[in-house]
Amino acid sequence: MKREYKQWYSPSLGRDMEILVFGHSGTPLLVFPSSLGRYFEWEDFGMIDALADKIESGQNMVICTDSIDGESFYNKHVHPYVRMARHRQFEDYIINEVIPFAQHASGTSFIISSGASFGAYHAANFVFKHPHLFGKLIALSGAYDIKSFLDGFYDDSVYFNNPIDYLPNLSDHGVLENIRKNQIILSYGEFDPCRDKNERLSGILHSKSIPHSTEVISGAFGHDWPWWRQQIRQHIV
Repeated sequence: MKREYKQWYSPSLGRDMEILVFGHSGTPLLVFPSSLGRYFEWEDFGMIDALADKIESGQNMVICTDSIDGESFYNKHVHPYVRMARHRQFEDYIINEVIPFAQHASGTSFIISSGASFGAYHAANFVFKHPHLFGKLIALSGAYDIKSFLDGFYDDSVYFNNPIDYLPNLSDHGVLENIRKNQIILSYGEFDPCRDKNERLSGILHSKSIPHSTEVISGAFGHDWPWWRQQIRQHIV
């Protein structure tokens, strides 16, 4: 399997950022790590091995981006306003640097966004805010409300990065139609601690006539790597 390590100075973030790329061609899967995770998380936890035949056959290219959660949502040493400002810089990095890189590396504009747990929040938030840049979302055991990270602070930057807040009020026809063009999959376990959060998001999507599928893993905790390895392989097709 082709494996490449990439690093470049990010103007958006003002520091070097690292990425791992697996595969030589195919539909790109852009991966966001879980809480405080790094760009090598999916390799370490067997997610890349679970997709090895898809990668080696040229069906998919997996692009594992790094996280700056420790500088944004989890950075309790700075005011929540500063945390959100740093997250907005991360958004600029993904949209203006990583997405063009993925498009160039794969030769296609159809990008699958994915992540597990807090990575699923990132994956979903990017699809909902910039749906024209993606074609599919695979969200594994996600949580879609960031307010608990912000010590009661709330402003427009929180609102516009909190899917359960901005989606119910979304009325822009063009944005809604672009979201509807994405294939959206919400996967979680029957006893997943994030089950209620997925059901809430699903209800909001239904209310906006956004097609999507929910998969509940019967009888399973579902919020851990063994289940996520199964689910990513199942839904990558």
